[in-house]
Amino acid sequence: MSDNSTATTGKTPVDFWFDPLCPWAWMTSRWMLEVEKVRDVEVRWHVMSLSVLNEDRIDELPEEYRELLEKGWGPVRVVVAAQQKHGDEIVGPLYTALGTRFHNQDEGPTREAIEGALQDVGLPVELADFVDSDAYDTELRASHKEGIDKVGQDVGTPVIAVPGADGEQIAFFGPVVTPAPKGEDAAKLWDGTLLVASIPGFYEIKRTRTQGPIFD
Repeated sequence: MSDNSTATTGKTPVDFWFDPLCPWAWMTSRWMLEVEKVRDVEVRWHVMSLSVLNEDRIDELPEEYRELLEKGWGPVRVVVAAQQKHGDEIVGPLYTALGTRFHNQDEGPTREAIEGALQDVGLPVELADFVDSDAYDTELRASHKEGIDKVGQDVGTPVIAVPGADGEQIAFFGPVVTPAPKGEDAAKLWDGTLLVASIPGFYEIKRTRTQGPIFD
């Protein structure tokens, strides 16, 4: 699923798997755009799906979350359809358009928000019909599997993978952060995340979230 667009730029490729539904992945993605400004990296965007991730235990989840996951199929299906029809380069801009409407503008993952996002990036509004289509579910699942296989099943979105010192990718879930750091703070978080992620056998740092996502 990864492309080779960074091969000619000389920048370090950062593969980023997201579900447009997740506000925390959205925060991390906005931070990654800041990292692109202060470090010699280039993000390559891929979809993963919380609906796919949780489908084998859907009956164990609270009803409210089950309903959210049912709605979650639509946005990722539309992103994959757009990618298949218009190329990898549209994934990042479409994610930004969807996330801005879903989260910053509080429209949620509605059909109207998806159609608006498609129009925002100059894509045919008819792509919204893929909300209810499994036509590209094979590709969706393949993209999801590529990301989740790097970190394991007991994480969520986002997943980030970068080249390690030995050429093998280092992958991790997160970081979970709010608001999205900017400038030197973005750089420091990036450098620190890579430092701990590169240590063999390192798995987790965590503390209780005391506030929700801050969209700015």
